[in-house]
Amino acid sequence: MDRVNPATGEALEPVEGHSDEDIEEALDRATATFESWRERSTIERRELLADAADVLRENTEEYAEIMTREMGKPISGAVSEVEKCAWVCDYYAETAGEHLADEALSSAPEANAFVSYEPLGPILAVMPWNYPFWQVFRFAAPHLTAGNVGLLKHASNVPECAMAIADVFERAGYPEDVFQSLLIGSDQVEAILQDDRLRAATLTGSEPAGRAVAETAGSELKKTVLELGGSDPFVVLDDADIAAAAATGASARTLNSGQSCIAAKRFIVHEDIYDEFLDEFTDEMDSLEVGDPTEENTDLGPQAREDLLNDLHDQVERTLDAGASLELGGEPMDRDGFYYPPTVLTDVPRDAAGACEETFGPVAPVFRVSDEAEAIELANDVEFGLGASVWTEDLDRGERVAREFEAGCCFVNQLVKSDPRVPFGGIKDSGYGRELAGHGIREFVNEKTVWIQKADGG
Repeated sequence: MDRVNPATGEALEPVEGHSDEDIEEALDRATATFESWRERSTIERRELLADAADVLRENTEEYAEIMTREMGKPISGAVSEVEKCAWVCDYYAETAGEHLADEALSSAPEANAFVSYEPLGPILAVMPWNYPFWQVFRFAAPHLTAGNVGLLKHASNVPECAMAIADVFERAGYPEDVFQSLLIGSDQVEAILQDDRLRAATLTGSEPAGRAVAETAGSELKKTVLELGGSDPFVVLDDADIAAAAATGASARTLNSGQSCIAAKRFIVHEDIYDEFLDEFTDEMDSLEVGDPTEENTDLGPQAREDLLNDLHDQVERTLDAGASLELGGEPMDRDGFYYPPTVLTDVPRDAAGACEETFGPVAPVFRVSDEAEAIELANDVEFGLGASVWTEDLDRGERVAREFEAGCCFVNQLVKSDPRVPFGGIKDSGYGRELAGHGIREFVNEKTVWIQKADGG
């Protein structure tokens, strides 16, 4: 697997991938390991997960530097990502027993009935490069603790991250092969999905990749969870705290250098406060420090690959050609590496690329609307439905608008985020199923109904 440091454009040492024979052996080992791993008590699995959290904290800088080197994440964000992975391990180490406890059901007077949550077996996780540790741990923490075993197919530009994650579980003392990283290409995924030894799959990534995985897994009657792209609306109503909305909006658009499925991607602003918000928002975007991702004061690093930079700029150019106005940025930066500046677009036609497509980088189209109803209509006028945010001083109004959003995660006076304590996922072309919280850990279990008929007189 060839790798490039996106901050410099220089090649990193290639990493040798796995062959089809290696995959075959990994599936055999996963199947054998599952038989013993499923018999471990939930308490034992939770203790190991707590140990994994300790490993993450003890080696935070090491893991953060790998992320920064492979995909250009600013080092402060990389450190935060490792810490968040430790948090999700802590969360399930504390709560998995509660989430997986038998659920008593009402039944006939002469019987007892309950639901038992039991593991399925080997699960394939197809994961993206943008949050190369967090995306994996929000899969692994719940589902290994539920008694499944994991096979990771990570993005091809972050193989060192994939190996480091496997190392976390090894250092924590997990039995060998409970979690395996497969360094393979996308062309090798279909055969794994079709293999009888694999029981389910999850994917975080693009809509085309999600459709391909869902189609193959569906033909095999295997459960899938998909977290796909997003074009999240960030709605600012006429009674919003403009300064807070502008500051948070700039962060929501540029976290991870703008490369996030749940980044705020369309800024929908009431006409009464449009000009003031645009001025403050543009100033906030312009104040962000773009630079070397290894430096602590860097807000935005490079885009992860050159082709992604080119795709983003093409979207900006097509949006401008369609009639939009450029308020800030708009050109790749003249320096080594794959850098794109914070960019603000206005007067964006609703059928332009910046309005209809997911822009995976620090590009913010700002729309003017006349009232709340138009804001909701525009917010929902996309094929995606991952997250949404609304800003208003009236919390009842905010809740009402949040209920109108066609999205899986809706926030009032807060940016969209994933949190171990609440379920996360989308609707429409943003996928289906949920990760995190109790909802997430029960996605890949057999919800087995058990009915116990009492003996006469019992």
